[in-house]
Amino acid sequence: MSCLVDFSMSPIDKGESVSQYVARILDVVDNSGIPYKLHAMGTTLEGDFDTCIKVISDCYECMSQDCQRISCSIKIDSRVGQTDRLSGKISSIEAHLDRKLQT
Repeated sequence: MSCLVDFSMSPIDKGESVSQYVARILDVVDNSGIPYKLHAMGTTLEGDFDTCIKVISDCYECMSQDCQRISCSIKIDSRVGQTDRLSGKISSIEAHLDRKLQT
């Protein structure tokens, strides 16, 4: 079963700007080899459930090394028999509108 797992994770004990901590977990995501899309409010992973959750767990472990309080939101969309959903879902909407959207 293919999953899209959208998550955001950030420390809430490190002040207003936390991009240096978020960058560290994006390094974990990028090095995992799993397909993903970074967006302004989080990251979407595509893969089987266990792999996606493992990547998020690895991100948490990385961030928890020096962050005492972490906020994490996770949203999961699983669908049997579907692949390439990172771009396929967007393409489907664009086809209905008959135009490209900002992505």
